[in-house]
Amino acid sequence: MRLGVLDVGSNTVHLLVVDAHRGAAPLPAYSHKTELRLAEHLDKDGKIAQSGADELVSFVKEASELAEDKGCESVLAFATSALREAPNGEKVLDRVREQTEVNLQVLTGEDEARLTFLAVRRWFGWSAGRLAVFDIGGGSLEIAAGSDEEPTVAVSVPLGAGRLTRESLTADPPDKDEVRKLRKRIRVEMAAVAGDVLRAGKPQRAVATSKTFRSLARICGAAPSDDGPYVPRSLSRDDLAEWMPKLVAMTAAERAELPGVSASRSTQLVAGALVADAVMDLFDLTSLEVCPWALREGVILSRLDQLQPR
Repeated sequence: MRLGVLDVGSNTVHLLVVDAHRGAAPLPAYSHKTELRLAEHLDKDGKIAQSGADELVSFVKEASELAEDKGCESVLAFATSALREAPNGEKVLDRVREQTEVNLQVLTGEDEARLTFLAVRRWFGWSAGRLAVFDIGGGSLEIAAGSDEEPTVAVSVPLGAGRLTRESLTADPPDKDEVRKLRKRIRVEMAAVAGDVLRAGKPQRAVATSKTFRSLARICGAAPSDDGPYVPRSLSRDDLAEWMPKLVAMTAAERAELPGVSASRSTQLVAGALVADAVMDLFDLTSLEVCPWALREGVILSRLDQLQPR
């Protein structure tokens, strides 16, 4: 069957069309996305401004038409932290539903962690043993760990790269004092949940997903995306530590010249690197394996699991 997945994130709104059936890996057939940066369309009260709602409705309508053109049997539409946290999120969802007939499901942070964990488990399989999975989004960091397909622990922390950049880094290149204060904030907030994850046991495999981790791994020498998803990729703590002062000293434009870094993401890379560094330090990890599957694939796999065998 052909499915569409519409992912409304804090940075990107992404339609992914896949050919999938139960028991098989979903195969990407078409992709369409825009850097809407919904979390930046906020007023002083944290509400999504008219401009953001207008752009969201426009893209959802476009994505719905594209999914129909591509022959999708159904579209799984979901939203994450930007809509979850906005005081007027429900009103925006109602407007999207009324004007596009698309019902966006708002995932909790724990849902995001759980579904991402499912995708990583299916990618690496049972031989991976106990997994710890980390995903840096625009608005939040998701962490999940466990030995089964359902994680033993799944948590979400407001340490997304976009959020931290907006709230804490005002200069370009970043002010060293701001970087120091942000580093402390990240570690304090992450340490508050680290005990819950660590008490469940040391992972046999530590895995990272998301664009931020992929970009950092590429900067540190991992294979480019053109080499395909099956090439092993990882991010080492030592390599990231070597790159950290360089990234802090660069302007956003200079970071955008690095391999694997888009201009739209370059402003958030320092905050993302600080989160990645804290992950490996506080969880005592020398490296993280990078998984090409993440939340979208988890949503697809969960949906396929609900279907009755033919």
